[in-house]
Amino acid sequence: MASLHPLIDNGITKGKPDFAGGKLRCHCKTNPVEVTVASNVVHNHACGCSKCWKPAGSLFSIVGVVPRDSLSVTANPEKLTIVDESAAIQRNACKECGVHLFGRIEKDHPFKGLDFIHVELSDEKGWQEPQFAAFVSSIIEQGFDPSKIDGVRAQLNKVGLQTYDALSPPLMDAIATWTGKKNGALPANL
Repeated sequence: MASLHPLIDNGITKGKPDFAGGKLRCHCKTNPVEVTVASNVVHNHACGCSKCWKPAGSLFSIVGVVPRDSLSVTANPEKLTIVDESAAIQRNACKECGVHLFGRIEKDHPFKGLDFIHVELSDEKGWQEPQFAAFVSSIIEQGFDPSKIDGVRAQLNKVGLQTYDALSPPLMDAIATWTGKKNGALPANL
């Protein structure tokens, strides 16, 4: 059986609705980059895309989304670098250990104002648990045997995660609504 992610391989631990956030740290043994998040995540999901940082041996990352104004870099910001400046999500990673601390959208985008984080980089417990699995088929593009993808979907379903090959329907609806308003197909006040 493939390792999905350490936070979901043995079942999902439910988060606390009143959780107030915490600190994320890269994997450097000395002088780690530290990010402070002053809120819980708005939504959290497993992601199979090729861009998100994954723990070694994991097929999926766990990506939480937080309001941009709740995130601040509180230690060693000089160690951060943007992984791919052409990507919509500017993934900020530690230059030394390679761990992605947060992703930020700077351009006009439906999710601008939200930052993307990896809650497993925090020692605090209570972060919202993953709600679904996105971009599942993308693990095939990264070398996963396509004949075994149904087994991966079954593993995800077994721990309670609905699987999608995009984002969840409500998030896809949010993107489509933003796009419709932007291009004038929908009224701006909808």
